[in-house]
Amino acid sequence: MIADIFFYIFSVVLLLSAAIVVSARNPVHSVLFLILAFFNAAALFLIAGAEFLAFVLLIVYVGAVAVLFMFVVMMLDVNFAELRSGFQRYLPVGATVGAILLAELLGLEAGWQIAPEASTLRLSPAPSGVQNTVALGQLIYTDYIFLFQAAGIILLVAMIGAIVLTLRDRKTMRYQDIRVQNTRRPADTLALVRMGLGSGVKPESYYRPHIPEPAGFVEEPHGHGPAGPGGH
Repeated sequence: MIADIFFYIFSVVLLLSAAIVVSARNPVHSVLFLILAFFNAAALFLIAGAEFLAFVLLIVYVGAVAVLFMFVVMMLDVNFAELRSGFQRYLPVGATVGAILLAELLGLEAGWQIAPEASTLRLSPAPSGVQNTVALGQLIYTDYIFLFQAAGIILLVAMIGAIVLTLRDRKTMRYQDIRVQNTRRPADTLALVRMGLGSGVKPESYYRPHIPEPAGFVEEPHGHGPAGPGGH
């Protein structure tokens, strides 16, 4: 009885916080309500007996993803008013895509059938002597190992694609030669200096050793700057 009451409380708070995440005008408030939704979802996992999923949700999504969202929103200083300026222009396209997705969901709901043994399996007792984490690991790495590996490959391809799409080749980039770097000696880049007491306090007495350009870097030529024509 108490578990049912807490289930409905956490469910209502989860739905309300999820709705505020989408409808809030301030992105910081959206991230905060997203964290609240994660906490309530973790509580629902605990009620269902999936404590491993509950703690993974808190550690990964609240401790990493949501905090990353917060840092991005607060540090990049994105002009959200400018982003919303083209809302009316893209509204027909967005409404069309949303209507298509809604029709697909309704079609899936119309053809959804509950297995006859689902109710009996739901009420069956959990196996004794096996922890939730162990049971989940046995299920993923035995019955669904190929699907698990396929999901990992898809995420790896998506990560590589994101890196390739955001990579920009600039003229001032320096490229590292790994072979030269591995054969470099400490004397090529380090200098041991005996400094006296109080030396280096004034800016004009700073020690600036003339160390040549570290080996292993190749700078592309460009038309301006020290490496351009007439540079020294």
